[in-house]
Amino acid sequence: MSYSFFDQFEILRLFAIHPFGNLDLSITNSTVFMLIPFLLFVFYFTTNNKDGNIVPGRYQSVLEIVYGTIQELVKNNIPDGHARFFPFIFSLFMFLAIINLIGLVPYTFTPTSHGAVSFGLSFSIFIGCTIIAVGKFGLDYFSMFMPAGAPMAMGPFLILIEFISHLAKAISLGLRLAANITAGHLLLAILSSFIWQMMTAGGLIAVGGLFPLAIALFITVLEMGVALIQAYVFCLLTSIYLNDSVHLH
Repeated sequence: MSYSFFDQFEILRLFAIHPFGNLDLSITNSTVFMLIPFLLFVFYFTTNNKDGNIVPGRYQSVLEIVYGTIQELVKNNIPDGHARFFPFIFSLFMFLAIINLIGLVPYTFTPTSHGAVSFGLSFSIFIGCTIIAVGKFGLDYFSMFMPAGAPMAMGPFLILIEFISHLAKAISLGLRLAANITAGHLLLAILSSFIWQMMTAGGLIAVGGLFPLAIALFITVLEMGVALIQAYVFCLLTSIYLNDSVHLH
């Protein structure tokens, strides 16, 4: 049976559920690994002191560091509404960070490597920002597509360009996340296959496989950093877009 490096991205149906005709509500491996962050949150908050300990343990210390980092991010990018949007940004970061890190474990699955998840998140955020802006500014929201002082004759072209530029925010937000996660997983899969072939060859070739093994371990640590950075960048850009929708930029 042939093996492809892209097999790790295959969505597998674990439990088929078709309640009404073509409506597919099946449980897949992607569904399971998106539920894991929620289950971890439930486990943490039901097994730890909700009020916090005076001397924090390991879990509380990590959570406090993450909490403070995301709180600072939201304050810096949404000065006028950080308290309103912080719970959403914090939950978004934890969700992305957990599934990105778990996806580095062999034989697991990374939902953010799929456009259905990454673009689903980015377009949901884009739609949410639009709803917030329209709710606050009404029809004045659409004035952002026509730069002030521009000639009316150039209006149709400028509106089209501004609209495409505005829509590109949602596309780039999801594309950046999916592309970085996919590239990192492919690199690790290719390098691991190369190391396995060297190790099983025997002799001096097997000894030579120790060098790429050390490189693979280094790349794994690097990918852990990338997983966290991509979650942070996604939340950073989300904060900027939310601030733009509040101030009509």
